[in-house]
Amino acid sequence: MPDKIIDVAVGVLLRPDGTVLLGNRPAGKPWPGWWELPGGKLEPGETVLQALARELQEEIGIQMTEATPWVTYIHKYPTTTVRLAFCRVTGWTGEPVGLEGQALQWVALEHAHEVPQLLPATYPPLRWLQLPDFYAISSAGSAEQMPAFLRRLDQALANGLKLLQWREPVWPAGDAADDLLAALQTVCARCHAAGARVLLNSVHPAAWLEYTDGLHLRTLDAQALTARPQLAPHQLLGMSTHNQADLELARHLQADFAVLSPVLATASHPGVAGMGWSQFAALNAQAGLPVYALGGQSAETLHIAQSVGGHGVAGIRSWVA
Repeated sequence: MPDKIIDVAVGVLLRPDGTVLLGNRPAGKPWPGWWELPGGKLEPGETVLQALARELQEEIGIQMTEATPWVTYIHKYPTTTVRLAFCRVTGWTGEPVGLEGQALQWVALEHAHEVPQLLPATYPPLRWLQLPDFYAISSAGSAEQMPAFLRRLDQALANGLKLLQWREPVWPAGDAADDLLAALQTVCARCHAAGARVLLNSVHPAAWLEYTDGLHLRTLDAQALTARPQLAPHQLLGMSTHNQADLELARHLQADFAVLSPVLATASHPGVAGMGWSQFAALNAQAGLPVYALGGQSAETLHIAQSVGGHGVAGIRSWVA
């Protein structure tokens, strides 16, 4: 008989200074003394956002004014299974106070996972929050075009780009593989100097992973795997997906995020209609990990993607503007 699942709304309160709010579970509750993100169980008839607004008012005394759905994630504890609907909360009135006697603390995102006695289900969202809103995909094309590409890359890095996928499947056969590797090494050096990370698309030799910050799996390459590839602890794993089965595979492979496409029509795939935002939202709700929207995306569509639960947007062309 399957476990009964308890639905919980969880608020990820984010301040502009890059800190997130954690609360210490009071005595008398399960896991007393452990740190967690604020929230609580849904009551009959409540939506996730309605439950979260109520819980935040009852638990920490604030009025939620701006929040978007994010990742819904199932976690099994020894005695219960919970479906945690994480929502990013970026607007509220009032100052959080522990109305149930719990201690509160604002913690820098990059150090939040180091907090002692952090509730197990709290680790994934704190890791996911370190992913940027925009995921760029390279399009250098050839050795001859690299100078122009590097100028665009430098401009993007100056504008805050933090995550790039190196994907060059059409690099001319006449250009030696050494040229392509040298281009990757140059790009990694530029990105690392600016505090940005580079993932290697699986179309390229796995030996090149040592120069990068992780791997991005094409769907076909992911389907050949049964477990997460062996990566260094600091390296990320992304995956290209197009449907629910792909997203389930991404979760099975313990990917750090997925890219779901095509959402809107794109110039690179003329005549191919995108799935649209409603289908994107429905698939994202079942993903269990952060999802970037790909296909017709730009800075102008970021707020739409996030309003329906997407982590952010990915693009081949839009980031070079």
